[in-house]
Amino acid sequence: MTANTPLMIEPDALERLLGDPGLIVVDLCKAEIYSSGHIPGAVHVEYADIVDARPPVAGLLPDEPRMSALLSAIGFADGKHIVAYDDEGGGKAARLLWTLAAYGLEGHRMLNGGLHAWANEGHPLEATAVAPEPTQYQAHYHGGVVADRDYIAARLGDAQVLILDTRTQPEYHGHDVRAARGGRIPGALHFEWTRAMDRNRNLRIREEDELRRELEALGVTPDKEIVCYCQTHHRSAHTWALLRHLGYNNVKGYPGAWSDWGNAQHLPLEHGPS
Repeated sequence: MTANTPLMIEPDALERLLGDPGLIVVDLCKAEIYSSGHIPGAVHVEYADIVDARPPVAGLLPDEPRMSALLSAIGFADGKHIVAYDDEGGGKAARLLWTLAAYGLEGHRMLNGGLHAWANEGHPLEATAVAPEPTQYQAHYHGGVVADRDYIAARLGDAQVLILDTRTQPEYHGHDVRAARGGRIPGALHFEWTRAMDRNRNLRIREEDELRRELEALGVTPDKEIVCYCQTHHRSAHTWALLRHLGYNNVKGYPGAWSDWGNAQHLPLEHGPS
């Protein structure tokens, strides 16, 4: 698998792969949902285990020891392929894919539509918890898909770098304040993350050519370097995965996101209509 592997896999295709010894299906649903029914063979991972926090900043990357422990616990090894899913349309699953990419592990996938698509379309479920055989995997930070506050601040006003805010409009305009300060990173364009979801098709991403046209009309074009952010890089991880799936090759995410920028008094911001 490479960075050019499509990031989405359909339920029918995943069902055909179940039982493949090279496949690890990771369930990021709420624990009670996993217990009531999950994809056969899926190992459960808590979302809290793939993020770190240094209050008031949340949504940071786990360090190498934590990432190594997580990957070892799910039985990961070189040559294994992860397919992640959740019960919210892909935000948690996408955050796992982005975290893997930050550790140089590209080419893993998420289930298009997640548990909604899988269960609502008649695919099998099981309730027995899965305990994989652990490995001794050592994760090494790579960072190519990561943009921190210094990286972004140094590129404000750069015509080749586009900042994409995937929060709600009230957050983007500074009316819904979830940090010491409300507003947005200067120059950021707005694309609320759920705009990409098709609620009539079990939260799959919408038709790809339509999404490309809509994004390009906003100015989100593949020739730019794009940095996605939200409050903690949970919602914006979905947009990162969407863009990568659509063929945007130069996309980064901001760990900590507005919980970092909005609490840093020295950093500039905008608010109100753009």
